[in-house]
Amino acid sequence: MSYFLQQILDTEPFGFTESGSVAEAEAEDAELLDSYSRTVTRVAEDASRSVVNVSVVRKQPVRRRYGSDYADVPASGSGLIVAPDGYIVTNSHVVHGTTTADITLADGSTVPGQVVGEDPSTDLAVVRIDAPSLNATPLGDSAKLRVGQLVVAIGNPLGFQTTVTAGVVSALGRSLRSQSGRMIENVIQTDAALNPGNSGGPLVDSSGRAVGINTAIIWGAQGICFAIPSNTVRWVTGMLIKDGVIRRAFLGIGAEVRPLPSSNGSRNGRSQTTAVAVLEVVEGGPAARAGVRAGDILVGIEDTAVTNTDDLYRLLNRYSAGATVRLSLLRDGHSLSLEALLIAAPE
Repeated sequence: MSYFLQQILDTEPFGFTESGSVAEAEAEDAELLDSYSRTVTRVAEDASRSVVNVSVVRKQPVRRRYGSDYADVPASGSGLIVAPDGYIVTNSHVVHGTTTADITLADGSTVPGQVVGEDPSTDLAVVRIDAPSLNATPLGDSAKLRVGQLVVAIGNPLGFQTTVTAGVVSALGRSLRSQSGRMIENVIQTDAALNPGNSGGPLVDSSGRAVGINTAIIWGAQGICFAIPSNTVRWVTGMLIKDGVIRRAFLGIGAEVRPLPSSNGSRNGRSQTTAVAVLEVVEGGPAARAGVRAGDILVGIEDTAVTNTDDLYRLLNRYSAGATVRLSLLRDGHSLSLEALLIAAPE
């Protein structure tokens, strides 16, 4: 008998060398499963105390036989208590069109809430309630998330109070278009199941910190859901609590994407193939005062290329009113650099 055949015959099936190895492996698998279950259970118990149901009634136009009218339309979503003194973060689309909301807490009690402010560009809003001894869930650092990481979603889908689902971070750095038309950057994709009513609820990591606010699902798809990252939530929530609105920088142009000739791209040291054509300039706005004209091609702001209107929105989100930025333009085939003093975007 050959040496290799003897080695095979002397080896236990599946590589187990002791009769108890199968049982030991099963016990190890059970321990791992129990560890996963314990993590989800602990996170759900802790974070659920901060999850609320947000109920609103908004007036919406309805068509009737003899003209149009307005009707009271109820809607609901979820929210997360982020401060013990009564501040709740939810989605803008949950409370849009109303100034008040009924907030149902984890203990079943319902209290009135006041909409402090909303930001449709990130689909976030803040509601304030007056209630004692509130449990708040801290916001985590979404920049530290990794693909494959365990996350737990908590909300009130289809009216089922405090429903828990678990999954993983499917992808990071996604872009999602908000109802205002702006792109929301660095959106978290997860396969933790979401349904209508989950909107505004938290996406929580294994340490019990909210790393996102659930915002959207892809209709007809399975396991493709999105959450606004907690670092965006922290910035927007702070501004809404402080000022009630988000004042983004405003340049004052109307624009569309245009192909950029390769000769112009290489001349400006850029590899981009598209840029933004200025269709109109708002009279008295930052661009007009800087000398920008209709027909100019905006190829960059500071040292960052502008290849489409989403790039333009994204870059303007980085600056606050009062900042001065350098615009790189093409006019009649020639390079041009202008400086614009940005102002707050009009409401």
